[in-house]
Formats: sequence, structure tokens, C-alpha cells
Amino acid sequence: MSSTNTDTIAVIGAGITGITTAYNLARRGCRVTIYDRHPYAAMETSFANGGQLSASNAEVWNSWATVLKGLKWMMTPGAPLLVNPKPSWHKLSWMGAFIASIPRYEDNTITTARLAIEAREHLRRMAAEEGIDFDCEDRGILHFYEHKKDFEAAERVSALLAKGGLERRAVTPSEIRSIEPALRGEYYGGFYTPSDFTGDIHKFTNGLALACQRHGVALRFATEVVSMDAATDGVTIVSRSTEPTLDGAVQPAETQRFDQVVVCGGVMSRGIASGFGDRVNVYPVKGYSITVSLPDPADQAAAPWVSLLDDKSKIVTSRLGATRFRVAGTAEFNGYNRDITAARIAPLVAWCRAHFPGMSTRQSVPWAGLRPMMPDMLPRVMRGKNPRVLYNTGHGHLGWTLSAATADAVGALATARGNG
Repeated sequence: MSSTNTDTIAVIGAGITGITTAYNLARRGCRVTIYDRHPYAAMETSFANGGQLSASNAEVWNSWATVLKGLKWMMTPGAPLLVNPKPSWHKLSWMGAFIASIPRYEDNTITTARLAIEAREHLRRMAAEEGIDFDCEDRGILHFYEHKKDFEAAERVSALLAKGGLERRAVTPSEIRSIEPALRGEYYGGFYTPSDFTGDIHKFTNGLALACQRHGVALRFATEVVSMDAATDGVTIVSRSTEPTLDGAVQPAETQRFDQVVVCGGVMSRGIASGFGDRVNVYPVKGYSITVSLPDPADQAAAPWVSLLDDKSKIVTSRLGATRFRVAGTAEFNGYNRDITAARIAPLVAWCRAHFPGMSTRQSVPWAGLRPMMPDMLPRVMRGKNPRVLYNTGHGHLGWTLSAATADAVGALATARGNG
């Protein structure tokens, strides 16, 4: 992958998208500096997600069935979807564009599946080449369904995913019990994707950040970007350290010049893009997770090893080594609110107790993160109005799944001949 490209490139954001982007650019020979206001990588949406690298979950949400289900859920306490009824132009424009994307549901689902399959291979290669331990479990992902109509709807999704190159097979109730013996309940059927896998996104991102450093990337963590200006001859970034001082003094600002900038700012990408005169209509869709500690052998035996997706409850699970179990789900449209709400955590705990009654949830850590979601559910890899500004953002609930592929795409775009 390495080349003789000597462009200086700034990457804004050190989540999974920003770190994979910085790594890809460094391997292409670029001189890369990455900025993040947190002192470590992966401290926001990439901190404690569901853990799935799931091409089998590539179906976009843009369908009338989703809209009708969402309207029903809005009136149901504890439902997978919560929408704050307070109107805002951002929310209304996003939802309007979401509905306008319904005719492209099939094409966008196929595109996402193809991208996810490509991304899995990139990520596996990165982990192998850099020796990154991220509690990877290569056991596939099992979707399960209680009712015939839900299973038949999933059959139609499987046909679309197959067009994108993904193989997932239908399984009977007895096969479900064989694939994951710990799962309790009665099911009509399911779908199993052996090529999908899981891991700890936070561990992987921090491991790759160390690899970036080994490849010469300057890690400007604990550094907030105060302003950015893109001109015809380069990009100027003014930044300031967020490290606290004993006397409470504000850290001095620092100015740097770059040939290009790649915006990987997650839910902040919309505001950053606006400053460059671009429109990237990312909306923050909050998701929740709990990480259940499994200190006792009995808890470890009662928890599943195979990754699960309960389509009815919109809940996903991942086993993170012997002693941790991650459960994640829900979608909340509530602006940039990052609060962890007890009423949204309770259904995750209740789901665990119902499906894995022998596993204690007495030690579980709640978390909430904001997914950067585009209305058509596709990430944005593109140039801005100024060709020195590039974007790799808007991955929604599939950032972990898609990031390695979009990093490669934006890396190719940034190093294309004649750029800048």
C-alpha cells in the first residue's frame, strides 16, 4: 500500500473512522496528523458499541414498514425507537430526506452489503499485520425470529444481501439451539452468517492508533480544533490543548498548515462541513449498551459465545472474551443529548434476564453514544467544494463494520494523481 506521496494531511476525529483513515493514509506514504479533543482514541461512539462486524446487518432502514413501526413505537414505553417530539429544522429535514430515500432501499442495501464484505477483509488484514488483540470472536452472527411473518421478511432481506455477495443461511429452531445453546426461548427460525465476527471496537481502535504512531502519524490527542480555513493553496488549522493546568489557565493556540484535511468528526461533521461551505446532513441517533461482567464460572457458562441479533427488540450482543458480554440497541432521536437514561437501559437488562436467566447482570456498566447517521444510511466519502477538504463520515450504526473500506476509499481519493 505504501507509496512516495508526501502530502501533509490532517484527520479530524480519532474514532474508528478517523484512526482507520489515518492508518490508510500513512501506509500510502502521507504525513498525517490526527486531532481529537479527548486524551485517547475511541472515547465517544467508538467506545462501547454492539461489537458486531456485521455484513448481515447491512439492510438500510429506509422503508415504509420501518416508518409505520416507528410511529407505533413512539407511543410504546421501552420500545426500540424513541423520538423527542420537540421539532427542529435539523430533525425535520433529516426525516424528510429519510422518506425521500425509500425508493432506493434495495440498491442501498446491496451497496452496503458489498461495502461491509470488503471492509471485513481490510480489518482482518490490519489486525494481523499490526498484531492487534481486540477480543475477536470468529463465530458468526445469528439472527433469530419468534414469528413466521418476521422470518419471511428476513428471507426477503437475505435475497438482497445475496445480491451484495453475502452468504447467510436459514436455520431451524433445533439448529438455533445447536449454534447457541445458551439462548433461551421459542423461535420460528433464524439466519446464520458464519463469515461475520465480533470484537471490542475500543481495543481495536487504540491498538490501531499505536500502529499509526509507529507509521509516523502525529497523534494530537487532548487537542481541540478552534478553527479551520481552506484556501486554494492549503488548509490552516488552529488548535489548542485541552489538558488541564494547575492554575486553570487557557492553553495557547497553535497554527498548522496542511495540504488537505479529512473530516471524520462523527456527529460533529455537520457543523464542521458547514464551516467549509458544505452540507453533510448527519443526525445524532443515540444508541445504548451495557457491558456485563462475568466474573464467575457459572455466569461465563450461561452467557452466549455466538453473536446474536434479536430483530424484534433490535438488540445485538457480542462476547468480549471470557469475562465480558456486550448488549446494545435502541435508537433515540433526541439531538446531541448524551445522557444515559435509566428507562432506556432497563430493557437491555430485562432482555438479558429473559434470554439468559442463568447469567447474573449484577455487574453491568451502562453507556450511550451518538451514531452519525445520514438520511439514506450510506456513509459519505467525498470531496467538499474546496478539493482540499474531504469527508469520511456518516456511517450510522455500521461504523465498526464499514470503516476499513471507507478509509481505503478516502485514502485513494486523497492520494489520486493531480490532487491538490
